Amino acid sequence: MDVLSEALASMRTAAPRSVRTDGRAPWAMRLPPTAGAGFHVVLHGACWIYPSEHSMTPIALGPGDVIFVRDSAGYILADHPDTEAQVPSAEQYTARPPVGALQVGGDGAPTSLLCGNYHLDGQRPHPLLRQLPEVIHLPARHGRHPELAAAVGLLSSELDNPRAGSYGIVPALIDALLLYILRAWIDEQPSSVSTGWAAALRDPAIAAALAVIHEQPAVTWTVQSLADHVGLSRAAFARRFALMVGEPPLAYLTRWRLTIAARLLREDDLPVGAIALRAGYGSEFAFNKAFKREYGLAPGRYRRQTRSAA
Repeated sequence: MDVLSEALASMRTAAPRSVRTDGRAPWAMRLPPTAGAGFHVVLHGACWIYPSEHSMTPIALGPGDVIFVRDSAGYILADHPDTEAQVPSAEQYTARPPVGALQVGGDGAPTSLLCGNYHLDGQRPHPLLRQLPEVIHLPARHGRHPELAAAVGLLSSELDNPRAGSYGIVPALIDALLLYILRAWIDEQPSSVSTGWAAALRDPAIAAALAVIHEQPAVTWTVQSLADHVGLSRAAFARRFALMVGEPPLAYLTRWRLTIAARLLREDDLPVGAIALRAGYGSEFAFNKAFKREYGLAPGRYRRQTRSAA
């Protein structure tokens, strides 16, 4: 079981949206807060990024650099931090599949970016998302994160020279980009770090426990049976799991069961009773009670609300 892929899939509520932005100096875009996480890929040229309230030092970006913003809070992209930022107007945007197009600025040095948003459930984020830094900057350097660099190169090529198949290729690459970004971030964490999800996914015992929880959530797991499965004592397993994952094993198991149930309610037409069994609940009554406690709505009402909002 690929725990990273499953965790991300559980948070996604819609396909990502993206727009290619072509700016010529002087230019500066004020981007409002949006639900989910944001990303920016510098295809050509150079620019700067910083939050709207200047709460961090502006980050200089060059060709091939990738920025991931965990909460997609309001921030500014600009040719220079001193350029006055403006909110892009609707007239500057053009719907041009497979991504939109935005033209900003004057007639100076050009910069091209791919900007986008991943729709993630921010009200009940997976612990992995909560542990990410507010901003992840992955500079393009030779030999560093070759898979991410290859994906960026393919995106740049497809957007510069769209051909037959680009309509399907570009969205798939943007979708995969999130996994490449998080994989690169995990790979950059020092091996000496013994807490957090990066450590959990590298630790053979905790990674195996997460995998079996994700693969067999309906099993009546206990802390002891999980510890036996990964070859640790009960106390050592419980301590290590909580330290790395951020919550006790059975709390994570319950969270994951209800996350699976919420996803099935949004995306599948299975009866609520069948979803309860898949999520590891012996009765529909017990499932309804647990789901309402976590989501504030009965499963049937949650299904209707999320589908009507889609």
